[in-house]
Amino acid sequence: MVGPTRPQFVLFGSSVVQMSYNVGGWGAIFTDLYARKADVILRGYSGWNSRLALQVLDRVFPKDAAVQPTLVIVYFGGNDATNPHPSGKGAHVPLPEYVENMRKIALHLKSLSENIRIIFLSSPPVNEERIREIFGNAFDDQARKNECCLKYTEALVELGQQLDIKVIDLYTAIRQRDDWAKACFIDGIHFSSEGSKIVVKEILKVLKDAEWEPSLHWLSMPAEFPEDSPYYVVGPDGETTLNVTDHVCTWQKEWVNI
Repeated sequence: MVGPTRPQFVLFGSSVVQMSYNVGGWGAIFTDLYARKADVILRGYSGWNSRLALQVLDRVFPKDAAVQPTLVIVYFGGNDATNPHPSGKGAHVPLPEYVENMRKIALHLKSLSENIRIIFLSSPPVNEERIREIFGNAFDDQARKNECCLKYTEALVELGQQLDIKVIDLYTAIRQRDDWAKACFIDGIHFSSEGSKIVVKEILKVLKDAEWEPSLHWLSMPAEFPEDSPYYVVGPDGETTLNVTDHVCTWQKEWVNI
């Protein structure tokens, strides 16, 4: 393990997490904001549902690990909410089982450390028309429907209230934008850069508003080593051009007030 030791933030989920490191993806944006402040670790697994996640939970988050995560952001639900295939195969997980799986995931994570912080992301809406354009009607018997995404979202929000866990309602957040169906997805399911910005904004809101000590908001966390360097480019006056308090990169400034 390299040092110095930073807080570990883990992104755990299905393809919405795995693909979050694409250019402009929400995981990539989030990781950039926490450069020199936290190690953001990707544990995204395309095609997974809450049932499979639960089966390997002890291997992804072992209780005897030398270092436990400070923050875990969990996303499962989109695959669970697909229509059940007549054969019983496929990604669908019945709603009661989904809720119980997410409960067990939450309780396992809580058991890792008294100080661990957890955020659940709910199922976002989908662009049903776009999915049909890309995949045709071959998977109609396992279709993703917004009415199902909403049911699983509502159930997860309720579970979060029961367990005192932060839940971000992505179904509602994404739909706040009038052109969400076209702008927020690359294929009707996975987030575009515009959709990713909404996800990051919602996560930062939670981190800013949460009464967690210490705060995990990116602007509140200390940087690793002083951010001033004697080797910055020197200006005409013989002084370094970077002001001691100006350490927010140009492309990060849109996130400063969130």
